[in-house]
Amino acid sequence: MTILVTGATGTVGRSVVEQLVARGEKVRALTRDPAAASFPDGVEVARGDLSDPAGLAPAFEGVTAVHLYTLNGTEALETGAEIVALAVKAGVRRATVLSSWEENSVEEALRASDLPWTQLQGVEFMNNAYIDWADSIAAEGVVRVFGNQPSAVVHEADIAAVAVAALTGPGHEGEVYMITGPEALTTEERVRILGRAMGRELRFEQLTEQQLRDQMASWGAEPDYIEFAVQLGLNMPEAGKTVLPTVEAVTGRPARTFARWAAENADRFRDHQVQQAAW
Repeated sequence: MTILVTGATGTVGRSVVEQLVARGEKVRALTRDPAAASFPDGVEVARGDLSDPAGLAPAFEGVTAVHLYTLNGTEALETGAEIVALAVKAGVRRATVLSSWEENSVEEALRASDLPWTQLQGVEFMNNAYIDWADSIAAEGVVRVFGNQPSAVVHEADIAAVAVAALTGPGHEGEVYMITGPEALTTEERVRILGRAMGRELRFEQLTEQQLRDQMASWGAEPDYIEFAVQLGLNMPEAGKTVLPTVEAVTGRPARTFARWAAENADRFRDHQVQQAAW
């Protein structure tokens, strides 16, 4: 059985690949640039782009299960019908799809097909802490955000673990799995945990609403996106701060904590500081 993993170089996709390999599964990883990708030994690497399905047929050949994602960069994929048609033609028997908050052509095409599939939805990824905070931590030892509401942040490897369970075992077809971490933490609490993991004191500073608006405008953000960010900071959706037992129910083990993520990634923050200093 060959399992195709799309988005294989992303934080979730890469973990799906690694966990499938650890289980002894035959894995094919889809990436736009195979020469630049690095995967565990034994992984077959296929060139392809979900936004250009005309060239994807070889990647689906012989595939019996597939992990899909729904974005092309930050934009929603519009090629869901073509992707799902390729999967059906190839004889795929199981699919997982990592959805964003708004569904698009991929989910629509899956619902219109007879292909058994499982939908995965994650709350805020723990890795956002690195994406959003690494620069200011390296430069000043500070994290500045608007809002300080709790978030049930989820480890990307736990999303991958749920995907692996659904790709390799029965009983998950038709399920919609909302995946969270094991605790809801405020930004200030996460900053404190990360500081302990790094062995240094980090400061948390809360931006005012106007500071956030000015900051995002300076980045060239569109007004509607700025408004979305403001409202998210003021009113975190209930789903984003509600802890669910999905990971343990599906995989049989507890969800990973943010403290574990911080310990795993402390060196990334330290290396980022060294690199920024070199610049």
